[in-house]
Amino acid sequence: MKKNWQTVAVVGAQWGDEGKGKVTDYYASATDYVVRFQGGNNAGHTIVHHGRTHKLHLLPSGILHSHNKIVIGNGVVVDPRVLLQELAQLKKIGLKPRLLISERAHLIFPFHVTLDTASEKAQAKKNLSALSTHRGIWPTYADKMARVGIRMVDLVNPQVFKRKFDLLFGLQQQRLSVIYKSKIKLDKRKIIQDYQAYGRRLKPYIKDISLELDRAYRHGKKILFEGAQGAMLDVDHGVYPYTTSSNTTAGGIASGAGISPTRLDKVIGVVKAYVSRVGGGALPTELKDEIGDDIRERGAEYGTTTGRPRRIGWLDLVQLRLAVRINGLTSLAITKIDILNGLKEVKVCSGYRYGKKLLKEMPADLSVYEKCRPVYQSFSGWQAQDTQPKIYRQLPVNMRKYLSFIEKDLGVPIELVSVGAERQATVLK
Repeated sequence: MKKNWQTVAVVGAQWGDEGKGKVTDYYASATDYVVRFQGGNNAGHTIVHHGRTHKLHLLPSGILHSHNKIVIGNGVVVDPRVLLQELAQLKKIGLKPRLLISERAHLIFPFHVTLDTASEKAQAKKNLSALSTHRGIWPTYADKMARVGIRMVDLVNPQVFKRKFDLLFGLQQQRLSVIYKSKIKLDKRKIIQDYQAYGRRLKPYIKDISLELDRAYRHGKKILFEGAQGAMLDVDHGVYPYTTSSNTTAGGIASGAGISPTRLDKVIGVVKAYVSRVGGGALPTELKDEIGDDIRERGAEYGTTTGRPRRIGWLDLVQLRLAVRINGLTSLAITKIDILNGLKEVKVCSGYRYGKKLLKEMPADLSVYEKCRPVYQSFSGWQAQDTQPKIYRQLPVNMRKYLSFIEKDLGVPIELVSVGAERQATVLK
């Protein structure tokens, strides 16, 4: 890992909701660009600064640092209505991001949202629902792969937009009525009018992002790539099919932002000090007791995007070993460890018991994963401190023992520990 980094990735190492927004905001004070490279407004990143909470769904979390250019890469799927709403909300509090949007990013339409909901109902009947956020994410990615999607560059070219929209609208209308038996009537004329208006407003922001980032890199600018969701929601390496529809890992940066993977200096994996997730599928360390309920309430573990209560569990090192491997993590940022203050005992899963076998790595076979039982290492708890620690050795002794075990087991150094929601509640190691 380079000490003097120029490019850094901040990615979630679990099931999302790890605190990537805060970590991104912390490092963005030293960068020139902050780039989203995948996902859409199914993401929910929260930043707390000077007592004010900012919740973002599409815009990168570097917005509070006005010197940064804020970039939406080609790997992101964009609902223009939501994007304009976020910009309007920021304008009300005096923020005007230096926004750039990839001309190659694909557009979410209202029928994508309708299709998302219809599909979720069908999956739920087979107990294969990923508990979608119903934002139209997967249908948009599906159209992209089917090569019938519409991009930002098409939005500002009326002739191309109309030709592509006629095809896409017909296909989706047929899919909804024939496959999902939907009786919802889509207003084609209104959608066209709305999106033409969106195009006029967003046109100044639409650029060739790969070229922009290449030039920035060659001029020595610092670039931060902000991931959405987490490693276990990656469509290839996560707990499929209980995943999102994009590549959430560091590998997605090259394809989702148009920059060479050889230019990435540093990959920070954001790890919550316990596990939380929204969605179906097995969760070996899940706490269905008073401890889990207490952690959920103290940690305000409710989805930023959906408001749904998150499932809670002890930290799972088996899962994190996979995240380390597939992301090439060079360091860890541990978040929300203060939520565990006051517990008599804190546990960490170091392996799975599957029948008579002890598994140290995460299985892809769901029939195996669902039967895995956690093998725990237990640690004495610690109390909250009267004053906020500013340096690592000021953290409670038992907390440092817990962190040291994580670091040694994963073979990746911890470089940051978050001990509160505010930006300044951050301890560097």
